[in-house]
Amino acid sequence: MNVTRRGWAVVAVVAFCLLMGWEYGARSLNALVAPLVVVVLAAVLTVYRADQPSIDRHPVDEGFIGDRRTVGLSITADAPIAASVEDTVGDGLSVEDGANVAELTLADGSEFSYEARLETRGVHEVGPVTVTVRDVLGLVRRRFEGEIQSQSQLNLGRNRDRNQDREQVLVYPEVYDLYGASRRDLQALDDAVREHNREEFDHLREYERGDSLRDVHWKSTAKRADGELVVKEFVADEDLGAVDLVAESTPRRDDEMASAAASVVTYLLEMGVVVGVAAPDGSCPPRSGYDHHRSVLRLLARTGAGEATDRERREADILVRADDEGTFVRIDDREIPFDRLCDDALRTAITGTGTGTDAASDSGPGGPERETKTETESETGPDDGTAGVTA
Repeated sequence: MNVTRRGWAVVAVVAFCLLMGWEYGARSLNALVAPLVVVVLAAVLTVYRADQPSIDRHPVDEGFIGDRRTVGLSITADAPIAASVEDTVGDGLSVEDGANVAELTLADGSEFSYEARLETRGVHEVGPVTVTVRDVLGLVRRRFEGEIQSQSQLNLGRNRDRNQDREQVLVYPEVYDLYGASRRDLQALDDAVREHNREEFDHLREYERGDSLRDVHWKSTAKRADGELVVKEFVADEDLGAVDLVAESTPRRDDEMASAAASVVTYLLEMGVVVGVAAPDGSCPPRSGYDHHRSVLRLLARTGAGEATDRERREADILVRADDEGTFVRIDDREIPFDRLCDDALRTAITGTGTGTDAASDSGPGGPERETKTETESETGPDDGTAGVTA
């Protein structure tokens, strides 16, 4: 407990009045000194009797870089009292000027909230919260650093330190839309998936937009008078099977690794592929669906740098590696720079609750992907199109 500047001013006035009363008589100063002494004593007593407020911090939802999340607290005091509340915002998060500071009157279940912006991948923290109570006139104040007593947090199983007034905020790696990449590079990803399912030939059918050119049955196509392409259909083509992705990086390149791995996994899951992921700090078994996507994003949000074993590299269907030379996606013996899979003109970070975003259109005239696609078409035939992605 300490006296504010306003309080010291009142004390100075009382001391001056007492001095003047000592010299010239106290009768004329009683009307001023007595009320001020009462006010100061009341302020000291009010703040001294104030108990530490009970603080219940609400869960903060996970999100992508650039998202905004509401940080909320419920603060309960035994008796109404004026207070200032300041919540500490850790690295990796940001708030507008003064948004995490508020002046309010504490009572039973007072609410305080503000918006925080997610800036960088990883596990970040908000807290501890500091509550400074004061008397009505602001003469005396007392500072508390509350401890969380949140049963709702415990019921949700949030990963947090019960002895500290802190809450963890998980920020996913940045995820990019890969549908703007060249057809040749996307085909390499598609081939890595389909190689697991090339079982029994079923029948021939007419070419449809989105079919792989490697499935074209050229002999049958040559016999058709109308010149339409004919593709081979396999028994297992509808079940794309499982793909194992391994991610690794050198020190200080884990953000690039996590972003590339998350982008490739998102692309494959949107195709209906069962994907297993191994990262330096953990793994997710092969699964598909929304919940699995979130599990992978949580793993990649927390993982740091680290090298895969030789066995993991050999058995991986897709290897994502980030080092000082760049970030690469290796499929079989082919290594594709990740920057080429998500050209700068087509990068779209996914934000929100879905597993994707609206698909980018084909590359515009004069762009680098336009040149790549033209080269591919001249070697392999007409473009077979790119499917859209929806959230």
